[in-house]
Amino acid sequence: METPQPLQETAVQVRDRLVARYGAEHAGRIQRGVTQVAVRWWPEDGDAAALAAFCEANFLADPQDLAVTFRRLETVLEQVDGHLHEVRRELTTPLDLDTGPIATVDRLFADLDLAAHVEEDLFRNRVAFLALLNFPVHTLEERLAQGPDWDRETWARSRLMDRFALRVPAVVQQEMTRTFTAADQYINAYNLRLDRLIANAGDLGERPFPEGLRLISHWGLRDELSSHYADPSPAGLARQRLILKVMERIVRQEIPAAAIDNPNLLWNPETNEVRLLEPGAADADLSTLASREPDTRYATLLRVFHAMRKADPYSPNEPTFIARRFERDRQIPEREVEALLDSVLASPEVMELGKLIASRLGRPLEPFDIWYSGFKSRGDVSEGDLDRTVQTLYPDLPAFSAALPTLLGSLGFSPERSEWLGEHIVVDPARGAGHAVQALRREDKAHLRTRVPKGGMDYKGYNVAMHELGHNVEQVFSLNGIDRWPLAGVPNNACTEAFAFIFQHRDLEMLGLTPHGPNAADAWFNETLAVLWNTYEIAGVSLVDMGVWNWMYQNPEGSAAELREATLTIARDVWNRYFAPVFGVRDSEILAIYSHMIVYGLYLPDYAIGHVIAFQIARDLRGRDFGAEVESICRQGRLTPDAWIRGAVGRSISAQALLDEAREAIAATAGKDQTDQVALVRD
Repeated sequence: METPQPLQETAVQVRDRLVARYGAEHAGRIQRGVTQVAVRWWPEDGDAAALAAFCEANFLADPQDLAVTFRRLETVLEQVDGHLHEVRRELTTPLDLDTGPIATVDRLFADLDLAAHVEEDLFRNRVAFLALLNFPVHTLEERLAQGPDWDRETWARSRLMDRFALRVPAVVQQEMTRTFTAADQYINAYNLRLDRLIANAGDLGERPFPEGLRLISHWGLRDELSSHYADPSPAGLARQRLILKVMERIVRQEIPAAAIDNPNLLWNPETNEVRLLEPGAADADLSTLASREPDTRYATLLRVFHAMRKADPYSPNEPTFIARRFERDRQIPEREVEALLDSVLASPEVMELGKLIASRLGRPLEPFDIWYSGFKSRGDVSEGDLDRTVQTLYPDLPAFSAALPTLLGSLGFSPERSEWLGEHIVVDPARGAGHAVQALRREDKAHLRTRVPKGGMDYKGYNVAMHELGHNVEQVFSLNGIDRWPLAGVPNNACTEAFAFIFQHRDLEMLGLTPHGPNAADAWFNETLAVLWNTYEIAGVSLVDMGVWNWMYQNPEGSAAELREATLTIARDVWNRYFAPVFGVRDSEILAIYSHMIVYGLYLPDYAIGHVIAFQIARDLRGRDFGAEVESICRQGRLTPDAWIRGAVGRSISAQALLDEAREAIAATAGKDQTDQVALVRD
């Protein structure tokens, strides 16, 4: 929103009077502070005279006054933010956790966002204006240029002021909360009954998946597909192809709406035909049941877009959600993120890795091979064996929670730190795929949430738990171990994802399934290749996510059907540019399957960046004190990502380390594969 002309004129006059009163040495602070107040001053705050009176009465020239004011701001805001965060966590507990049926009152409470009024109240009682008048709101450009020379106090002041950069009306904040909550409910309820899928005639039989197999899209479908790389039989490949068809029906919105989480309906994804589990319904009933989902997926995304767009007029420095995601949240310009993704997607190492995978599979690559898991040690261990191993160690979530100190000790943390971390983490049963919930005040605890089937914890739930544990460890260290509360956390989501990936990559090691001794080099090569392939896949998905949001801003009045077609076009374009040369298959739309696109708004690039950062850190941690190094890195706090990664490994964010290691790993692995094949022929 533009500052009205009378306020602009008054701001100039106020600046002149304040400089005359306090001296030219304060001119820079005065000019910036008064301008920051003026651009956020609304008519209900008073007229031009009220603006002038406030600024002249509240400018702080004394450094001691500034220090006392800032200390009070950070102390109070930690408690305000922390307690409201805990209230919000309680309001959404029935929706987030598997605590039984969701009642109407639960859904109503989930739409209640008490924090939506906090920022506006801070402006109305002028606490926000006091902060804006006396402390700078920095741009990303300023942080990148000046940040390396800042001390911790300057960084803390800069980060605290982020909260006052936007003045978004409470009604807009509440609408965003309601929209995201509804989108989250839609995704959390999007389960597919694989035990009700029908296959065309073949070796699989009519219903190829076991009774009770109910998976959430896309996470569960993807993980189930990946698990079948451990099955070298034609049946494993056939199941993968069937899951791919399910995903394609979802992104095209060809899936029958009645097939979503319906235990009473059989569905053939290949023909898109449905029939009742118990025969007897009339043909007309089947015709109704076969009706496709009416673009609900894309209508949900459009509602998220329109809700976020309503905040645009109140964001003077980053006037779009895209800009806020990259400039404010990610702290990396969009063009730099795109260049980083391209450096992986277009690398010759990916082409060579694709050839290696095809050689291992003994067939040409197919689109679902973006989730190839054969470089992980679990590649030759069946899902059933993994489930049994997990269930023996952790029969349920309380057992996993009780074992956290032991698990953390095995990862490399000292006994004292393992106990301390365990005391700060609560384990919950997730209704969705799983997630980590940070604490915002130091008296609270982080929450680890993973999905646990009725039969007890399985490998999928354990694998997710290890990912979320990485988040939680970072969250505890970067809050409870930080020197200044405004610096709590890490620079962006990619940095916390890095720790989640580092922990997740060690999940099999914690089950006793990772080679040691002479085979350790092979394990490192396999991990490197797995990371490169995972980064390749999610980098493509990220470009689709970015492309879709740019399309919505360019076509703000587009319909759900138009968004569907645009998304499919963007997915095909990204595929044809970066994946078709490797796979030899054109026009796949599978990159549009990720549920994050619908509910988490441009989060996906953080995974790709997170993989790159995770590898840089993991390579640097080899042979060092894992626990102490992780703690040291996390306790840097919310610097810029570039300053943070330099403090962690001494270099900027780059995929070069991953690509360099991958070249060596590809050569070594390809040579070993050839040797193994020769030996097999001789035998």
